[in-house]
This record gives sequence, C-alpha cells and structure tokens, in this order.
Amino acid sequence: MILLAKDKKVNEQKDERSKLEKELFYEKKSAWDALREEKKMADKLGNDYREFIDNYKSEREIIDYAQKIAKKNGFVDIKDANPSTKKIYAINHSKNILLIELTNSPLEEGMRIIGSHIDSLRLDLKMSPVYEANPFLMINLHYYGGIKKYHWLNTPLAMHGVIFNKKGEKINVTIGEKEDEPVFVISDLLPHLEGAEGREKLAKDIIKGEDMDAIGATIPIEDKKIKERIKATFLKTMNDEYNITEHDFTSAELSLYPAIKSREVGIDYGMIGAPAHDDRICSYLGLEAMLKSESKKAKLLLWTDKEEIGSVGNTSMESMFLENIIEKIITLRKEKTTAKEVLQNSKALSADVTSGFDPKFADKMDPTNMNKPGFGVAVEKYTGAGGKSYGSDANAEYISWIREMLEEAKIPWQHGELGKVDQGGGGTIAYILAKYNMDIVDMGPPVLAMHSPFELVSKIDLYATFKAYKAFYEKK
Repeated sequence: MILLAKDKKVNEQKDERSKLEKELFYEKKSAWDALREEKKMADKLGNDYREFIDNYKSEREIIDYAQKIAKKNGFVDIKDANPSTKKIYAINHSKNILLIELTNSPLEEGMRIIGSHIDSLRLDLKMSPVYEANPFLMINLHYYGGIKKYHWLNTPLAMHGVIFNKKGEKINVTIGEKEDEPVFVISDLLPHLEGAEGREKLAKDIIKGEDMDAIGATIPIEDKKIKERIKATFLKTMNDEYNITEHDFTSAELSLYPAIKSREVGIDYGMIGAPAHDDRICSYLGLEAMLKSESKKAKLLLWTDKEEIGSVGNTSMESMFLENIIEKIITLRKEKTTAKEVLQNSKALSADVTSGFDPKFADKMDPTNMNKPGFGVAVEKYTGAGGKSYGSDANAEYISWIREMLEEAKIPWQHGELGKVDQGGGGTIAYILAKYNMDIVDMGPPVLAMHSPFELVSKIDLYATFKAYKAFYEKK
C-alpha cells in the first residue's frame, strides 16, 4: 500500500496526539479490565459479604458477629489483656467495637486506623409502639436517618432488637427473616384513589413521617370481653414468644429493617443489591483487611454508631470511646505518651461509601468529578455540603501518599464528589477523627440508590476496596 505524503503527515499527527493524551490526560479505566485475572477472588469475597449482610442487621447483631470473629482470630478482651498482649478488642454499649493489633514499636509512632459506621437506615418502634385502628393492630414508628419515606411503603419489614423486661433481663427479638415467619408492612394508597391532588404531590409529601405505621396484626382474639381484641392478639403472641407485656416496650430497642435478601444484579452477575451497603460494606471489608494484612505499624479498626443521625451520643464517633481505650492500652504497656499524641501521629481512612454515577440522573452529577460503579475504589478528598460545610478536606500531601499506595499495589481507583456543588451533600466520620490532627480521607466503593431499601454496588469495586484497605494497613 502506497502512503501519500499528506496522509503520512496526518497519521503522524494522530500518533502524536495519542501519545500526548496517553502521557498527559487522566482517564478512568474499568476495574473489571484491571482485575480480570482476579475475578474469581472478587466473586468469592462478594459471596462472603452477602452472607454477612443477610444475617446481621442491627448494631448489636453486627457487634456480636465481630466479637466472635475477633476471638476466633486471637483477639483478647481489653479487660483480660496484659502488657504483652498484641491483639486486643473492646466493646462499647454493645454498639461499638475497636480492634487493635499492636507491634513492638512504641504507640507514640502512631497507627493505621480504619473507621466506619455500622448503623443503617431503619424504622424504630416508639416507646409506646402499638395501637388498634380496627381492623388492624398498627405499629407506631419513627424513621431513623435520611430516607425517602415513600421507598418504605409496601416493603416487607423484619423486626430486630432487644427488650429488657421488668427484671432487667435482656430478650433478643428477630421476626420476619425466615421464609415461614411473618413480616410487617407500611401499606400505600391504591392509585385509583389518589385523584389529581395525590398525583401532583411532591415525593416528600407522598407519606408523612407520622403516618409511617406498619400493620402488625389483623385477627381479633377469641375473648370478646376484651375491648381491643386485635391489639390483644399482638400482645398475647409477643407474650407467648418472648414473655413480655406492653409496658416492657418502654425499655426496648426494636426496629424494622427491610426483610430483603441480597441478590446479584445484571445478567453478568456484576453487581450486588441489598439493604444497607451504607456502611456495612466498608465495615465488613475493613475487618477482612485487618485480619488478612501484615503490618509493622500498629493497626486499628473502629466500628461506630449513630453516623446516619449526625454522630451524636455515647456510641457515636463523638464519644470518648476511642480515646479512652487507647489511654488504657498506653497505661497497660507503661508507655510515656498520650492518646491524643498517638492519634495525631496516625494515618486514617474514613471507610464509607459514596454516590455512584447513574445515567438516568446525570444532571445531578459533575461529569468530570463523579465516581462510576465498576471503576474501582473511590477516594473522596472532601465531603460536606455546598461550600464543604461539615466536611473533612484532606491535604494534598496525604492524597499524594494515598495515590502512591494505591498505584504501588496496582489497585484501580477513582476520585470524585458526592454530586454537583449545590445539589446536596453529606458527611462521614472523617471530620470528627480529623480533630486529632491526624491525616484522614474518605475511601470506599460508589453505591447506587444509596439510602434506599435496596442499594447497588459493583462486585469489582467491593474487591478493589478490600485490596485498598489491606494495602493501607501494609504500606511502609
């Protein structure tokens, strides 16, 4: 084939442009391509994770799981630790857990910390939670966290929690997870009766928070002398099963969670759909990374509560739990430092999910600063709302360190924001840990339909996130 001089010049220009683009332009690449040889390991991790999210929903259940895993892997309760104990765990009010693996190096040199939250969106039973509205016994609920309330209509719900009776005895409750158990439902209005007014309602007005009550029973008890016979059916059933009375609900923590099992999504099985990827996915992967990593630095894993309502309360990131436990370990080891000094010299990841790009809602995203499902773990330099309010903004030096870590380990990663600048926003526990003057940044997989009863995450992003957390613990 004879190439004319003009055509040759054009081809050379094309080659030159391609070379420049390759050298100078940033291009996000599919994590499926980068990790194709590790797909079986990604599938295995995805299956293990699904077993976890299908079986542990409340904070107490998740902490029980973590304690069991910790003990199995040689961690010792801080109450039983001695100066030479290297693996220690501590639990706070049954809703926080801290695992620390120590080395011979002094704690003053700092640690590698991964923190995540285990609370998730749900519907909490009120302290007086049941009333009869013939023909139903209704369960009176108060939603927890930032939900789209209409998502929870006609969704099967399972009850999880604990009740303390008048003797102070703890009773565990789980109803609705097994196929032969009943579920609870917040019923919706049929479209035939909506009328023009109903069809024109804003999404936030489809149902009010005070109207989010679930159907709990429908059959009247046989004793016709009882005035509220359907309520009696509910209370009698609970009494038969758990030996409680109505007054015991005042000293209970009961919630309704989606009674939905995880499923693989897409004909290629590429995604996992389930309730509460936010933030059980990062919690699970942090634990896996801690157990499967080797580090010359002390490493710490922290699971917190109450993030979805602003990190308030004695089981939240705002509590003194982390600082107090580190002080105890310092005293145990007879080191001359303080918890604040240890934390200041540490590096940390706020392990939390972020928004994933959805082409149906592209107008809500900044096209050059969005995280795509299937493109690897997401690093978020800052969170917050509007002008970065209530967000943590990592410095460039730390982002450089994180970038080097990820690229050394050949981990596909991306960076982005939660959405357009004034579109909305959100926060994590990063800004609270940052008060110790430690380096910290948010890192986790992008999620679709976040805060809905059925969130979606890419299986390869789950795997890339695990690799990133492991690399973080292991980086020298």
